[in-house]
Amino acid sequence: MRLVTFLRHGRSLADDEQKFEGRYDSPLTEVGRAQARRLAADWQADEQRRYDLIVCSPLLRAAETAGIVGESVGCEPLNEPLWMERDNGRLAGLTFEEGNGKYPRPEFTDRYTRIAGGTGESSAGLHGRAALATEDLMNRTFGRALVVAHGGILQAAARCVLGIALPLGDSGAWFWFRDLSHLDIAFEQESDRWTVVEFGHLSRSDT
Repeated sequence: MRLVTFLRHGRSLADDEQKFEGRYDSPLTEVGRAQARRLAADWQADEQRRYDLIVCSPLLRAAETAGIVGESVGCEPLNEPLWMERDNGRLAGLTFEEGNGKYPRPEFTDRYTRIAGGTGESSAGLHGRAALATEDLMNRTFGRALVVAHGGILQAAARCVLGIALPLGDSGAWFWFRDLSHLDIAFEQESDRWTVVEFGHLSRSDT
């Protein structure tokens, strides 16, 4: 059995700026760094958090989080572009007010429509990339692996491995990846079975 942990990055500058992130390369805030250090200290004291592989999105907020956690558990992160956040096209870096004004969200979007006026990634495209990212991960050698990335791509990867259908509009199953939320899932290769072990969050005092 192999264990995979999906970990969302800490609070970023774009979170404070109320901006659409996606590929907008926003760094962690001091709050985000403190969150990552707190989680890293907790995991350093936990024998179950001894990862022998860490992969991360190359975007600053994820790479910095991975660096802080990786240093505490003694494993150097590897950048993997497949784990970047959903490409939201021209929305990236715009404030919510600007983005919603220029590219108002339609009442319903099918799985193949590219967002932000056709400049971003469709739901089908995002989930296809998540499947490729997971395939790449599972063809590496590890007993325990940590993936540090973003809410959108981690949601898509979780759906892929757990056999959950793509959401249509706001319907379907969702995972609430907040700052430093983590999802632990175990894979049994002999039966090709994934099992959810834990879905954890920082306490309110850490956010």
